[in-house]
Amino acid sequence: MKLLFIAIGKKHDALVENGVAEFTARLSRYVPIEWIIIPASSVEEEAGKILKSVADADTLVALDEKGKTLSTVDLSQYLERVLSSGTKRLVFAIGGGYGLDQSVRDRAQLVWSLSPLTFPHQLVRLILSEQIYRAFTVIKGEKYHHEG
Repeated sequence: MKLLFIAIGKKHDALVENGVAEFTARLSRYVPIEWIIIPASSVEEEAGKILKSVADADTLVALDEKGKTLSTVDLSQYLERVLSSGTKRLVFAIGGGYGLDQSVRDRAQLVWSLSPLTFPHQLVRLILSEQIYRAFTVIKGEKYHHEG
């Protein structure tokens, strides 16, 4: 399986670039990773570009503040299910300043909220990459994540 992260906006800000690069490198030990950064435009145009990047066979996770919240263990279990399903590519879509269009949320198999808090979308890239890495360490039984 391959992971694809699609983010709306400009390239990674210096504030998050090193962290995103670090967790992307760590994740690449488990699965191939790709980032696509789509320049901000109207929410409808952004949705068209996101959906063009998602193949019919892909599993899509849309990050949205109104989505389902997951614990780290819940996330790792979700990833394990996707891995065992034979999905070739798991895509995570991060909206821009105005979120994701309903068409992207409708296409998604999971609409996921990282938190009830509102984060800058650049920071969401760092949080997402770290959380996916953390979930893989749970799957692999590594000591990065601590329960209890």
